[in-house]
Formats: sequence, structure tokens, C-alpha cells
Amino acid sequence: MDYLNTLLFGIYPYIALSVFVIGTWARYDTAQFTWKAGSSQMLAKGGMRVASNLFHVGILVILFGHIVGLLTPHWVYEPFMSAGTKQVMAIVVGGVAGVACLIGAAMLTYRRLTNPRVRAAGSVADILIIVILLIQVSLGLLTIIPTLGHLDGHTMLLFGSWAQSIFTLQGGAADYIRDVHWIYKVHIFLGLTIFVLFPFTRLVHVFSAPLEYLGRRYQVVRRRI
Repeated sequence: MDYLNTLLFGIYPYIALSVFVIGTWARYDTAQFTWKAGSSQMLAKGGMRVASNLFHVGILVILFGHIVGLLTPHWVYEPFMSAGTKQVMAIVVGGVAGVACLIGAAMLTYRRLTNPRVRAAGSVADILIIVILLIQVSLGLLTIIPTLGHLDGHTMLLFGSWAQSIFTLQGGAADYIRDVHWIYKVHIFLGLTIFVLFPFTRLVHVFSAPLEYLGRRYQVVRRRI
């Protein structure tokens, strides 16, 4: 079991991150035409705005929450916030964002599977990635159950130490989470797998935020007489 734990949480993270970085760069360099979200709103607008907003707002809050929560060293927030307080904040904010994301993802999944026009215009990868995200968000919400049993923040510190050890290339990172609840491990493993799938799906569009529009000059559009 120690070997499997090291393989999944000590070696696999580097495989996942390598595929993520190299695959994303290669796709952008060689197949920019496929670098798009592939919106289906024009095909069927019913419920799209609510579902899309819930999903995107929720998942962005979750994403940035995980990045800040896992990669911020304990000594940065220790002077004004205990690990237990940080964990409670993570439960509340993550729980609200998770529910919003779950509802949005469920609506988008139902729409993609049941609307003939949307399904015909999509691909197997589109269905696969939204279902995986739906499962991942569900797992994240389920982790709240064991988390409520230990609100001292100790487990959160272990996850932070694991993530920071991975990103700073330290050995023995997997040992930090060797004894945590299995549902956390499934959640982490699936999260790493999403990094592997990222370059090959529509998820790449998250790197294409139209920030240049904020600084571009206004376009004057005149009505034809």
C-alpha cells in the first residue's frame, strides 16, 4: 500500500503536470484552430445562461480557493488566522461554490445528453469532461462530511504540505497524505487526472480570457442608411 500511495500521490502528480504543461503548449503551438470553448448556446438557449453562470462562477471560486489554500504556506496566514479557522472558511466558501457548480454542471450535462442539436454538435470528449467535472465536484462536497469530524485544521495542513512539497520538488510528499480518509485520495486522484485530460479537451479555453478587450479602442458602428 505504501508503494501504491507513493505511485499515485508522489509520482503521478509529476506525470499529470508534465502532460498538462507540454500537452497544452503543443496544442496551442500546432492546433490553435481547435483552441475554443465550442459554445452551443446558439443551438439551444433554454436554461443555458443560468447553468453556465452557476457552473463557471462556482468552478472559478473552487479553483482559486484550492490554489490559494494548498499553495500558501502556513506561516503566511498563521499570525491572523488559525488552521482551524481557515478550514471552516474553506468548508463554507467551498461548500457554497461547490453546490452552485454542481447544479450548473448537472444542468449542462442533462442539456448535452438530452438535447439532440447540442449532442450532435458536441463530441465524446465534451460529454466525458463535463461528467468527470460533475463527479469531481460531488466528491469535493462529500469530503465535507469527514472534514466536519476534525475542525482543528490538521488535515488541511497535511494537504498543504503535500501540494507544496510537490511544487517545490521535495521527496516524500506522498507520506503527508498516506493516512487521510480514502475519499480525499479519490478526490485528489481525479483532480490530477483532469490535469492529464486538460490539453485534449475544451478546458483549454480557460487560458483564452479576452483581456485585450479591456484596453482596446472603442469600435464605432454606424447604421447603414
